[in-house]
Amino acid sequence: MSAQLLIRNVRPYGDDAVDILIEGGEIVEIGASIDPDAADDVLDGAGAVLLPGFVDMHTHLREPGREDTETIETGSAAAALGGYTAVFAMANTDPVADSAVITDFVWRRGQEVGLVDVHPVGAVTVGLRGTQLAEMGAMAAGVGGVRMFSDDGKCVFDPLIMRRALEYAKGLGVLIAQHAEEPRLTEGAIAHEGAVAARLGLTGWPRAAEESIVARDALLARDAGARVHICHASTEGTVELLKWARGQGISITAEVTPHHLLLDDSRLEAYDPVNKVNPPLREGRDKAALRQALADGIIDCVATDHAPHAAQEKCCEFVNARPGMLGLQTAFSIVVQTMVESGLLDWRGVAKVMSERPAEITGLSDHGRPIAVGEPANLALVDPDTEWTVESGALASLSENSPFDGLTLPGVVVATVLRGEVTNHGGKVRAPR
Repeated sequence: MSAQLLIRNVRPYGDDAVDILIEGGEIVEIGASIDPDAADDVLDGAGAVLLPGFVDMHTHLREPGREDTETIETGSAAAALGGYTAVFAMANTDPVADSAVITDFVWRRGQEVGLVDVHPVGAVTVGLRGTQLAEMGAMAAGVGGVRMFSDDGKCVFDPLIMRRALEYAKGLGVLIAQHAEEPRLTEGAIAHEGAVAARLGLTGWPRAAEESIVARDALLARDAGARVHICHASTEGTVELLKWARGQGISITAEVTPHHLLLDDSRLEAYDPVNKVNPPLREGRDKAALRQALADGIIDCVATDHAPHAAQEKCCEFVNARPGMLGLQTAFSIVVQTMVESGLLDWRGVAKVMSERPAEITGLSDHGRPIAVGEPANLALVDPDTEWTVESGALASLSENSPFDGLTLPGVVVATVLRGEVTNHGGKVRAPR
């Protein structure tokens, strides 16, 4: 008989407290008071809110090639500490994940570490160069079973290449995720095109660079009868385009990052490169539109775009700094601050945007499931009432480029459970048995 885990005194979706009995990686009983002698291990939830384990559609684990900034092991630890049970690792590694050799390696390495399910994202084009389609079919058929493809970090800018990618994706039953950025509008751009950038002398990045690609790809997806996903939506114009596309029956989904929900371009006043990100931090009105769109379901989910960088890649002139921010361990707290405390989402809403919708979009059948008997035991226990102060150097990532360093945030992930195995408890990761 497989080991049994009893989670005592937890509140599914913030409802009344119950006990949860898990066996064989599955929830087998939910009751008001389950005998602790029935289990091999007991985890006291102490009244924590119980949610489905989080799913991140968009993270950068840097392995292979940049293990000085992050590895699959350290990134998996950060994910488990953040309440995640599944993450999707983007393709802009070195070498690029544009073949089954690389995507299969990422999958296998994630399984070896065993803290979260690491799903490799395959590149749309060879070398992310945007000129030749990668071996999508071979990657989809590999042991990694690639189900999402993206050139994230770069836009698939050629409309003909993007059209062909969408057509192939439809036939394979996979998803194309687009980094929406018209490169001819962002040459030399390093900050949102607005009053702050103008005053600081920073070359501006217009909203139209994102919105023009969103509009184009919605039309291409319509004609191909395919699905398209918009990475890191950042403007109020993108929200309006998503509304329009949905109204036309186009199969388009989108994500928003925690940093675009919380921060805006006023952060640039200090010229601190930790605030440099792609797409850039926008204005307050964009932030407000993104929050409302997430609450209304126009934007489907939260994705971290966790992007570790070495110290020398951030501790330099703003113009030369690499764009990107850490996000896996702070995402939940930022959602609590921006969406729960504001009344825009309740706990079922949090489960939807951080677990259920990303699992549905990516076709995961064993994550983002309801908390019910017979369902997989991929779970996150969270304490919404406890605050913590972010210390970049204390995070699990090998890098320290968090814009939230020193901020006090609400909400703590108490424990994470992957298929009935506790991978994080009390801020410490546990290796699987």
